[in-house]
Amino acid sequence: MRVFSAFKFQKEGVGQKKQSEQSKDERPTRGNVVKSFGIPRKDKDFVLDAKDQQVEPSNLQDSAFLNAVVKTLFYNAQGHILCSAFMIGGRKLLTNAHCVEHDTQVKVKKRGDDSKYVAKVLARGVDCDIALLSVESEEFWKDVEPLRFGRLPHLQDSVTVVGYPLGGDTISVTKGVVSRIEVTSYAHGSSDLLGIQIDAAINPGNSGGPAFNDQGECIGVAFQVYRSEEAENIGYVIPTTVVSHFLTDYEKNGRYTGFPCLGVLIQKLENPSLRACLKVQSNEGVLVRRVEPTSDSNNVLKEGDVIVSFDDVRVGCEGTVPFRSNERIAFHFLISQKPLICLEGDPRVMLLYRFAGDTAELGIIRAGKLMKAKIVLNPRVHLVPYHIDEGQPSYLIIAGLVFTPLSEPLIEEECEDSIGLKLLAKARYSLARFKGEQIVILSQVLANELNIGYEDMSNQQASHFHLVVPLLCSCLACKDRYLCFEFEDSYIAVLEREAVADASSSILRGYGIPSERSSDLLKPYVDSLEGDQPADQDYGDSPVSNFEIGSDGLLWT
Repeated sequence: MRVFSAFKFQKEGVGQKKQSEQSKDERPTRGNVVKSFGIPRKDKDFVLDAKDQQVEPSNLQDSAFLNAVVKTLFYNAQGHILCSAFMIGGRKLLTNAHCVEHDTQVKVKKRGDDSKYVAKVLARGVDCDIALLSVESEEFWKDVEPLRFGRLPHLQDSVTVVGYPLGGDTISVTKGVVSRIEVTSYAHGSSDLLGIQIDAAINPGNSGGPAFNDQGECIGVAFQVYRSEEAENIGYVIPTTVVSHFLTDYEKNGRYTGFPCLGVLIQKLENPSLRACLKVQSNEGVLVRRVEPTSDSNNVLKEGDVIVSFDDVRVGCEGTVPFRSNERIAFHFLISQKPLICLEGDPRVMLLYRFAGDTAELGIIRAGKLMKAKIVLNPRVHLVPYHIDEGQPSYLIIAGLVFTPLSEPLIEEECEDSIGLKLLAKARYSLARFKGEQIVILSQVLANELNIGYEDMSNQQASHFHLVVPLLCSCLACKDRYLCFEFEDSYIAVLEREAVADASSSILRGYGIPSERSSDLLKPYVDSLEGDQPADQDYGDSPVSNFEIGSDGLLWT
């Protein structure tokens, strides 16, 4: 299965429409292809009430809510990306995070309006693929009503997707039904959150556009599609529960902090012998196989523990919990949002959201004994980031040797074959031992007479350094005659220290590089390795994402 962003990329000055580009989050799994092409409240509880937000159905062409859907243009160094967005309360707009990842300027255009208005990105939610925009122009908001959020739909409910696919100038409408609601892999952030599967067409350019129910209420944001020779008409929508979590998080904290996670690798307990061996009497629970060192679970849980409940909700042996009537869902749905049971006959579904720093109570069985444990929930810490903050990678150039942290964008740019199997395995399966840890690599060598013999070295992991900054500090503090760099697989590079200082400026001029280091390396360095965690401990045998494992294997939560 592969993942793409459903946006349209178009070079400046090119009028002919092109086919959509593959997303940076392309992941191979089983040979199929997935393409990833509201009003905030101040309280923590969010109520979705279908009766209170009803609007009368009318002719779709004349429906006023369509005017809240706008065309967006995200400009960057390579050209511009065409997507969709829509107006919500508080003079703000919602779109997809994968649309605004590397933008330098954002412009929006209303339906039936020739003018473009400058927008500002207020927040990006990489894990949930949502971005929040604002427009200061008073003219932009005239005679337009923001969209209202509807409840989480049911199977076979009608759904209408609205947006500007393929960069068209007029609005596009496609119609279908809700096919499935379950925890879904989000392509852009490599995360697993609640998603709505629909059979309405979602094409490049639809990203960030709303999906409506028959009452004209927004039930979510279009964001990715599934492509396969064996399946057709499978699109995905971010539900209003996830959208509302994002908005509440932003309003509560003044910034987006991210969806929390438990930080454990779990295994299902379907086999009776496995349950008996672990002294689990009932047909329930999931086995803890690995705990992330950066999570609070590392201070509470142990390998071999069995999680049988989450905030008093029983966890089944397949890792699921009850979800609405006659439905079950992956239990890590409860980590970020907890449905509260309402009175019988009450149409409302109340959700209590959890954010970074909130706690949850787990029921666990350890060595046959049932106990309770409280854990602080925080966002996932990735050793190899899926996205680079501010779009600019950190780098350090020493006599033409270019050092940088390993990242998923770098792996994609270099291609997996040139990265090497060993380094690729670390990127896919190693865990961060402390927040901010990096895999520092020598990405390339800018040829010069000083580094002769090292020109062919590339994508080599630097030994003894888990951040680029200490490498810089070590070089600046060195008083020896030679600078010695050690790499994995016994490679070594030695440079004369005084010659390095003399040659650096000429190398930078020759290659047209303005600085020997990125701007983030100009900041003061604070050592972030806390505690007595051994620096050389190996966590390389654990997968970091169920993208590589598959839905029937071990799962991160």
